[in-house]
Amino acid sequence: MILFAGIIMGKIVSLFKLPKVTGYLIAGVVIGPSMLNIIPSIAASKLTIIADAALGFIAYSIGSSFNLEHLKAMGKKVFIITLFESLGAVFIVDIIMIFIFKMPIAFSIVLGSIAAATAPAATLMVIKQYKATGPLVDTLLPIVAMDDAVGIIVFGVSTTIARSLINGTSDLSLANVILNPLLEIFYALILGVLMGTVLSIISRKAEGEDQLLCITVAVLFLNIGICSTIDISPLLSCMMIGAAVINIAPANNRTISIIDKFTPPIFIAFFTIAGIELNLSLLAQVGEIGAAYIISRLIGKIVGASLGSKLANCSKTVQKYLGLTLVPQAGVAIGLAMVAETIIPQYGSSIRTIILSATVVYELIGPLLTKIALKQAGEITIYHKTYHQNI
Repeated sequence: MILFAGIIMGKIVSLFKLPKVTGYLIAGVVIGPSMLNIIPSIAASKLTIIADAALGFIAYSIGSSFNLEHLKAMGKKVFIITLFESLGAVFIVDIIMIFIFKMPIAFSIVLGSIAAATAPAATLMVIKQYKATGPLVDTLLPIVAMDDAVGIIVFGVSTTIARSLINGTSDLSLANVILNPLLEIFYALILGVLMGTVLSIISRKAEGEDQLLCITVAVLFLNIGICSTIDISPLLSCMMIGAAVINIAPANNRTISIIDKFTPPIFIAFFTIAGIELNLSLLAQVGEIGAAYIISRLIGKIVGASLGSKLANCSKTVQKYLGLTLVPQAGVAIGLAMVAETIIPQYGSSIRTIILSATVVYELIGPLLTKIALKQAGEITIYHKTYHQNI
């Protein structure tokens, strides 16, 4: 039911020239508890292995864009832009919550820290669907991979400060604030490098594409399992596997592209399930605070990306449109909101409701904004010409 609904709605939205990923999300909303309730949320919640697999494959694909030669050519650009677009969203949300809505500082900084995270899945699906290529895509891919790392660090710092403010203590040790989040990221990256090295070696001995596909999927699944067991980020680790493979054996693109034969049904199921879990009734609960978060994060991403691109001397096209491609927010943000619920229970449920509501909006409008930005930047024109010639 999930796959059929996703395929059908993907076809329908394509008639209106909307990204297919938007159709998958809408299909989930239609067959989920928000509308027809054909698939109850409890059934979707038991299919977490699909979400884990999809995010792992997406991170792997993004990591493959981390070719060191390419990154050297870009220089410091990617790092400057990532810091500005991530921290720009954090700063704007913090300012709006503290000074405009007079919310508690602890609440504001934790909510603001989650604003840094961007969901790469929807963005990558739009890029793949329209076969988008160009400077904007080249800049975008490493940024959506890295800003989750920035988000995790900022979240770790913010929750530690928030907890100290709530408890009235001054125990802001360097280990709690900075080292613990950095260690989690470090372990995830080291595991990814090790797994990527193993995959690069084994893949050379693979007999045919079928065996290569099985080996690649097995390594990614093993990596995701280890990450879940020792509680580190599978997203960062799988991303590093892709980066390791593309740098150890840059000529062997088969190991990267082979998973494209395996992932289409997983991606359709992943986004349709995400739609099932989007509870539209939450939109009515969050009120002006939720609306302010949605708008202020959007402004922060657009302004931050524009400033960062300008400082990095990127083209006018990148400066103008990059921010619009960084709107989607889902998995990492929801995960951080759930962690916040346990760290600061006083505000956790409110933060979770706001973030879940925001994902409803971001995941529905994000792919469309990404498509508009890529089209305006002139990076999907080849696809459209080919498409119309085929028709």
